[in-house]
Amino acid sequence: MEEILGNVNSVESMGLVDGPGIRYVVFLQGCELRCLYCHNPETWDKNKNCTMISASELIKKIERFKSYFGKEGGVTFSGGEPLLQPKFLLECLKLCKEKNINTAIDTAGVGFGQYDEILKLVDLVILDLKAVKEDDYKKITGQSMERFNKFLADCQRLNKRLWLRQVIVPNINDNEANIADLKQFISKIKNVEKVELLPYKTIGVHKYENLKIKYRLEGVPDMDEKRCKELEKLLLQN
Repeated sequence: MEEILGNVNSVESMGLVDGPGIRYVVFLQGCELRCLYCHNPETWDKNKNCTMISASELIKKIERFKSYFGKEGGVTFSGGEPLLQPKFLLECLKLCKEKNINTAIDTAGVGFGQYDEILKLVDLVILDLKAVKEDDYKKITGQSMERFNKFLADCQRLNKRLWLRQVIVPNINDNEANIADLKQFISKIKNVEKVELLPYKTIGVHKYENLKIKYRLEGVPDMDEKRCKELEKLLLQN
């Protein structure tokens, strides 16, 4: 039987912010969004800056850390965009389930559709809310919300557990109007266990220089973390 191969940018063996507990995080290569604030442009091209590995070989590596996972930990498939390698992701998820390893995906929900098989094997979806209005979404990502909306609808139909996140950027979405829109949008989503606002950081700017890609938020400072927490508190108020 032919092994299913995937393109992996990097891994983190003891992740603490990519789902519950201690997690092995797999950053899959490839993303079709071009978010203004992306700090991992090296993950965009599916065939560059990556290691090709079989699903079975990857799960063997993950298994070595299983004793650290405890009751809540496990593996999180992130990116890039994990949904852009659906066959590899599906095979990895199947093998994780055979090994009784908890699974999560950290995604913007922008893949090729037909998510049922993948979602049935995922214990948690960490979903990036780039924006909740079509115009804002297109300005931030360069694409329409159509594929994101389809993925979210599939998550709802299959009753998937959700963590929702949004990056807050100075002078773009760091305002109370955005928080009101976000609050209204989230209020219609079921199975939401956690909502986080993440402060924009300039840590990836040097990568654009190295890749000779124009950085479109040049001059925009890091988001004030205190202000971000205030907006998050506002968002979570009843």
